[in-house]
Amino acid sequence: MASIEMAIIPVTIFKQNCTILWESETRRCVVTDPGGEPGRIIDFMNRMQLRPELILLTHGHLDHAGGAKALKGVFDEACAKAGVGPVPMLGPDARDQFLLDSIETQAAHFNIGGMRNVTPDRFVTESEVIEMGSMRFEVLHCPGHTPGHVVFLERAAKLALSGDVLFHNSVGRTDFDYGSHETLMESIRTKLLPLPDDIAILCGHGPTTTLGAERASNPFLQGL
Repeated sequence: MASIEMAIIPVTIFKQNCTILWESETRRCVVTDPGGEPGRIIDFMNRMQLRPELILLTHGHLDHAGGAKALKGVFDEACAKAGVGPVPMLGPDARDQFLLDSIETQAAHFNIGGMRNVTPDRFVTESEVIEMGSMRFEVLHCPGHTPGHVVFLERAAKLALSGDVLFHNSVGRTDFDYGSHETLMESIRTKLLPLPDDIAILCGHGPTTTLGAERASNPFLQGL
């Protein structure tokens, strides 16, 4: 596959990792979880001369999707001027629609301005494959943190965009009315742990890790 480069831009007061992946040669890029501060994301892309082709959302929380509508609007305006089609926004699973529909309510609770409710061009489903250039993202439905949370797995590049499922030495919080620790751990056990140790876990918060490192030392994964 083409050479893939990556950048992580922490956004919002929650320091959520907006991850950008791009092909070195073509500069075509995927933006994952643009939770806020779309201006910073666009400035970075302009500096790197990146061409947006896809937006992916792992789940519906405001810090992961709150800036998606504004970012897509900027992308689509530029596409219209260039005479090309709009940039598709895909994900998460449809079971997170209620969260995407309540982003502005979530933001008001934290007194955060500028975030917008958003409807993706299409929700995604377990086992489908999303292609962007040489990249192929397999969809793994991993509920527990939210009902419709998904992980995007790029096997050839050995990386997983894990959102808030798995972190370095931790896992996603489940103390919501719709959360379930048991469901989250079952998602990790059945969807992530069967993967090779050298898969990079690009977390929604905090440092990047590997599945092998978490298998060995993450206290939540012991005994699974």
